[in-house]
Amino acid sequence: MSLKQKSVRIGIIFFVVLFISGILLMFKGHDATALAIEKKEGILTAEQVKLAFDSVGGRMVNEAVKESQEVKKGDVLMVLDSTDVDLSIAKINAQIAQVDAQINAMDGSIRIGYAQTDTNEQQNFRQIDQQRAALKGANATYANKEMDYNRKTALAASGAISQSELDDVQTSLDVAASNVAQQQQMLEKLLVGATDTENTNQLNLATIEQQRQTLNNKQNDVQNLMQQKKLLEVQLNELQVKKERLTLKAPEDGKVLKLLAKQGEMISPNEPVLLLESKRVYYDIYLSEKQAAKLAEGDSVTGKTVANSKSIDGTIRFITAAPGFADLKMSREKGQADLSAFQIRIYTDKQTEVIPGMTVEVTQDAFTKR
Repeated sequence: MSLKQKSVRIGIIFFVVLFISGILLMFKGHDATALAIEKKEGILTAEQVKLAFDSVGGRMVNEAVKESQEVKKGDVLMVLDSTDVDLSIAKINAQIAQVDAQINAMDGSIRIGYAQTDTNEQQNFRQIDQQRAALKGANATYANKEMDYNRKTALAASGAISQSELDDVQTSLDVAASNVAQQQQMLEKLLVGATDTENTNQLNLATIEQQRQTLNNKQNDVQNLMQQKKLLEVQLNELQVKKERLTLKAPEDGKVLKLLAKQGEMISPNEPVLLLESKRVYYDIYLSEKQAAKLAEGDSVTGKTVANSKSIDGTIRFITAAPGFADLKMSREKGQADLSAFQIRIYTDKQTEVIPGMTVEVTQDAFTKR
């Protein structure tokens, strides 16, 4: 066979193979677009959390964990120096104790004042009763002196007694009248403007009322001290919260990926100090709009790892339009038949023998069965 015949034969064979391959691709769909539709793969990714001391800073005195260490929610990760906060808390506690002592002293003084006022009121009532009796006695003496004076006046008119005796009776009458006036003034002084109703226990004495008003005003001072105490308690709560924040704890189960600060360093507020890998893992796949239309958030999807064929059950967290680079390009002129892609994020429970970074494959069956 000549060289030319061999070349023709090889050309024919190549053409036949190419033709058969085209036929197979047409029926089986092994072009890039068909393969992209048939299988979807994503990288299993664990969410990472940057941890920082919330609004507090200081020198780190305890680095409680190491890199790659597994931690549980609530485990202590790092601790900042609390000396300044402890001193401030002690100062506020002392101030609160001082205010409590002032409140107790003022409360005691007010109670004693009310008791003394009640006692003074009763003493004044008894003095009023005594003065009222003294006034009655003075009025009785005056009445007797007046009767005696009237008799002596009649006797003097008839010449039965001398003028000097009448003058003595007149003097006694004047003294009795002066005594009545004096006793009346003393009673009015004890009443201090109150109307004498003859019922002593119902009298409203101005001096006693003023004493009670003064004691009532002192209650306002007590309220002021109580407000000061509340303000101090708020400051104490703020300091206690600040002290709690000086201890950084794990917000969830996970693994320490990287320590961004070391023991002895000065840490600024809200500065990331630790990178934590959580137990929340997910992977993203990109589907055509026809495939995405069959899915909804909350649907279950089962995939398997490429490395060890481990089945992984997951739940769709969200479905959103993917960036343009993920669109499926059809092999037609000017891309007129391009298909829009959708990003599907699937969250799974972390499993043994499955670690972040593995590739998870989801076949078309997971979507066509819906």
